Amino acid sequence: MPWKHWSTERIGVALAIAAAFGFSFKAIFVKLAYAVPQAVPVDAVTLLSLRMVFALPFFAWVGLREGRGAPPLSRRDWALITVLGLLGYYASSLFDFIGLHYISAGLERLILFTYPTLTVLIGVLFMGRPLTRREIGAIALSYAGIALAFVHDVKIGDDTQAVLIGGAFVFASSLTYALYNAGAADPIRRLGSARFAALAMLVSVGATQAHFFVTQPLTALIQPWPVLACGIGMAIFSTVLPVFMQSAAVRRIGPSRTVLIGTLGPVLTIFFSWPILGEPFSLEQLAGAGLVLAGVLLVSRQRRA
Repeated sequence: MPWKHWSTERIGVALAIAAAFGFSFKAIFVKLAYAVPQAVPVDAVTLLSLRMVFALPFFAWVGLREGRGAPPLSRRDWALITVLGLLGYYASSLFDFIGLHYISAGLERLILFTYPTLTVLIGVLFMGRPLTRREIGAIALSYAGIALAFVHDVKIGDDTQAVLIGGAFVFASSLTYALYNAGAADPIRRLGSARFAALAMLVSVGATQAHFFVTQPLTALIQPWPVLACGIGMAIFSTVLPVFMQSAAVRRIGPSRTVLIGTLGPVLTIFFSWPILGEPFSLEQLAGAGLVLAGVLLVSRQRRA
């Protein structure tokens, strides 16, 4: 098989792109679930709970498998996994799901993808990591594209206040996810990408279910089959697979390059939300998508020896 002959860097780039593809469909699944007609539409906490319940068996199995024969975790390891799990897939997901009540899937992805810049800046400011010219160029191109598409969505919005509220929640999601990415590189190297991702997700599952049981009746989990189908889709194609692929990419090419390559996600969401959700599409979005793609190609291009 051709990928068996790929370099570690090339495999890391491919994994980061595949993870971006999976994550890009999460917002589409959420918007589809919100649009299912019923007396009481599904809320963000219940939908997030369904996503985590369906993902739980996969992460539990991987966690048990990767833990066999592995060194026991120290208190520091558990503390770090707990903090990062709460940030990365509980708080970040919850803020994101709430924000999607107010804004389109395309705009959500664009705001969410401020996290590559935030991750890079956290690494530069607090972890002593250098900022390369390639990363600077990729950030500039990607953010120019995001700005163009953002202007488009603001223009077509009927409720500016809703856009601002939703945007604030999604930006909070971006910030918490950037903190997760910045802190995940070291434990991924020490514990392994699969083991770390499984344990961090199990923490997130526990926090999500605790939140659900405190705030919602158990009967809220009884939803129409289209909502359940969206939950399963989110669990497998937009959570389990991309989480492990992204963790593996971080181990191979580092967090900064992984999240910068992930800026491909907004482009995919914009393209697919047009035919699936009927969200408007424009030349501004096309131009923005082109700039984001240019940034992705810049950061993912292999360095010449």
